[in-house]
Amino acid sequence: MKTAVVTDSTAYIPKEMRKKANIHMIPLNVIFGDEVYQEEIDITWDQFYEEVKTKELPTTSQPPIGQFVELFENLAEDYDAVISVHLSSGISGTYQGAITAGTMVEGIKVYAFDSEISCMVQGFYALEAAEWAERGEDPEVIIARLEELKATARAYFMVDDLSHLQRGGRLSGAAAFFGSLLQVKPLLHFENKVIVPFEKIRTRKKALKRIADLLGEDAAKGGQYRAVIIHANREQEALEWRDELAAMYPNVEFSISYFGAVIGTHLGEGSMGMGWMKK
Repeated sequence: MKTAVVTDSTAYIPKEMRKKANIHMIPLNVIFGDEVYQEEIDITWDQFYEEVKTKELPTTSQPPIGQFVELFENLAEDYDAVISVHLSSGISGTYQGAITAGTMVEGIKVYAFDSEISCMVQGFYALEAAEWAERGEDPEVIIARLEELKATARAYFMVDDLSHLQRGGRLSGAAAFFGSLLQVKPLLHFENKVIVPFEKIRTRKKALKRIADLLGEDAAKGGQYRAVIIHANREQEALEWRDELAAMYPNVEFSISYFGAVIGTHLGEGSMGMGWMKK
């Protein structure tokens, strides 16, 4: 059986990496007034952070069902099945859109996978699926493998300004109010598919150290891990943090990624996080 792999733009897998792994991408949208940009196609992460300096903060939207249908119909010409990996269903309807579109297309079976997370940790699932698909594994086997990885997947992040999450409905208003009032840098994570506070920490430096310690707790259990440092227009800081962590945790393979336009809209510039899973 020949299986295609699809993910959405919020996985933030670099274009060349997607091409090499034969991963197909469907974009979410970021909307400035009347202008609609397809993330990772019409607007890059660095362009986005320049735009928001001079424009009102945009809104975001999931891909239209028709865009999914068109992609799946095109894939049906060469594939028997598709694994479609998406950001958490608790913060977006993209995953449900893939399921709905899958019922509307003939000649290909769609296996939608809810990563229950986002950004490059979501990308890890897509890359793993692509590797297994290339080997000719059945889609049911690939989905089982992704579920296995989910048990070891973690992601923690801190934001400089909670108002973005509050405005977008991704965090409660009370949490945003107290966070800004007390100058707290809360650590956030995904729990039951939604973004919730993990711990309240006073400073950025302490917040990043706490994330590193959480990685260390998992890395100490043994085995090989892959981790990604994710930044919102703080590339140099991310590179320095990676070098520091790589020296501390030799059994962890580190990479750098970013909060792109859609996720960046909800987190805001200056956010920083890290995600990891066992290899």
